[in-house]
Amino acid sequence: MNRFRGFVKETSRYLQYVFNGHTAIAILFLISAGAYYYQQLLSDLPADFPSVWIIAIFFSLVVTYSPVHTLLKEADVMFLLPAEQKMQRYFFNAIVFSYLMQLYLVILTLAVFAPLYQATFGTYKGYWFSAVILLLLKAWNLMANWWMLKIRDKNSRMADFICRFVLQFALFYFFINGLAIFAGITTVLLFVVFLYAYYLSSRQKSIAWDVLVAKDHTRMRSFYRLVSMFTDVPHLKSVVKKRHWLVNLLISSLSFHTKNTYKYLYRITLVRSADYLGIYVRLVLIGMLAIFYIPQQGIAVVIGLLFIYLTAIQLMTLWHHHRTVLWIDLYPISLAFRQQAVLSLLQQLLLVQTALFVGVFILQQNFSGAVIMAAGGILWIILLIRGYIKKKLL
Repeated sequence: MNRFRGFVKETSRYLQYVFNGHTAIAILFLISAGAYYYQQLLSDLPADFPSVWIIAIFFSLVVTYSPVHTLLKEADVMFLLPAEQKMQRYFFNAIVFSYLMQLYLVILTLAVFAPLYQATFGTYKGYWFSAVILLLLKAWNLMANWWMLKIRDKNSRMADFICRFVLQFALFYFFINGLAIFAGITTVLLFVVFLYAYYLSSRQKSIAWDVLVAKDHTRMRSFYRLVSMFTDVPHLKSVVKKRHWLVNLLISSLSFHTKNTYKYLYRITLVRSADYLGIYVRLVLIGMLAIFYIPQQGIAVVIGLLFIYLTAIQLMTLWHHHRTVLWIDLYPISLAFRQQAVLSLLQQLLLVQTALFVGVFILQQNFSGAVIMAAGGILWIILLIRGYIKKKLL
């Protein structure tokens, strides 16, 4: 119970940072825009739109991905191993906890695809039966996943995952289309897969503690990486990538001069850190896709400006990246050079992002939108860099 309380306290504290402030407004705007265009799509839904395929794929993904959160720590491998036979109650509670914690994803999926189902079939009647099956299969998949976690072979676990996904996709596809016989046959095959997973598990004499700890560590690291986009996360250990060719590309234009010291430092930090470059690339690509698929020019430009803002907010944390490195404070260089290096790098990255957004408008032969995006983007970058971010770096 203490471990559960600690987990809830830690995650809730970090989630407050995620859903507070400017980022929450941006997320709300994106959700509102997505809901608007989703409604537009449903109002003009083509007759050959693959609604059943889409619903079946997402339903099967939601039920197949059912991780068991055991909340185990590395030290448990040593200290709890002798008490393994007395841990049955704890692991049962972990499975129940995992099911309840993942219900939000099930409910969210049902809510998102309910309008699509109604627009396709004109009723919600069969959809609620699918919802019941979704909830039942979620529980069964959690048990199957727990059984397979006792198997150390990664290939066996992956084969089980793929097999369950394919069969559950077929089950939802047949059920939604009203093909009861095929749905029944698929259910029997799926039950056989579950039994085989249980059989493999029963042959293992002990729990694969290291696998359980590694899985929980990976999930928490993913959570910390998400939160690190919004605030500093002490638990997240930094990972350094070499990326020699990209480093050479960015620093080749810098002359060997004192004023370029921090420019060199922050450019290689951007490239070699496992966080910043990935965040930048993802926001650029998602922004380009959003602009490409939004037909209204004005909203597309606003979306572009929004992604420029999100990129600036996420990358301004570069300023704090070396806060624990004391050697930097010993540099005989003015702090103004450090501030200018960060501001200059952010400005260059945002200008590249703006140019790529303009390129999307040009690709669509929307030249007026390209001009507005270019002018608006440059003005927005100046306001962000000189008006907001510069004050934050003082």
